[in-house]
Amino acid sequence: MLRDRTDTRAALWRIASGQRGFFTAAQAREVGYSYQAQRYHAQRGNWILVDRGIYRFREFDSLPGSENDHLVRWALWSRGRATVSHITALSVHDLGAANFAEIHFTVPSGFRQKDTAVILHHADLAGDEFEERGGYRVTTPVRAIVECAAARVDQDVLDSAVAEALDRGLTTRRSLLHAAQRLGARSELGVERALREMT
Repeated sequence: MLRDRTDTRAALWRIASGQRGFFTAAQAREVGYSYQAQRYHAQRGNWILVDRGIYRFREFDSLPGSENDHLVRWALWSRGRATVSHITALSVHDLGAANFAEIHFTVPSGFRQKDTAVILHHADLAGDEFEERGGYRVTTPVRAIVECAAARVDQDVLDSAVAEALDRGLTTRRSLLHAAQRLGARSELGVERALREMT
């Protein structure tokens, strides 16, 4: 029996390790933790209850973390359907002159969950418009820039993000303009202004 418990914890630890220590009640159930066992571990302090149905191994609280750990929690909240986007994605990519406290996600058009702590944008992203990180997805630098332009983010922030992305070789002028054209006139205008600032 002790061997079974050890195997169950190891299986859950493997899942949580790829998610900065976070895991869902459903993931715990899949590896063998009953809901009663989950309550027990939360009450004993072995697991930290982060939100309804979302836990984190206590050990991860004492490990050095990333400033983006909280994004994993929101990805789990969305059942893996939310992608970090807009100004939050710029921050993840370390682009732009400002670090904003708001948390932006893009979710599929049929997504219905809501929470006042996050700002949701509805769009169906193509596979080349996002990338995988440790436990969450984030829009690519190009997509993040053009969606910020479409959302009329402060032009100074946009100018800085475009300049840094080009300087670091993350994109080209042509790729930016093409992506902005696909997103619409508002995005195109913001990106064109940013590119003019560089000339």
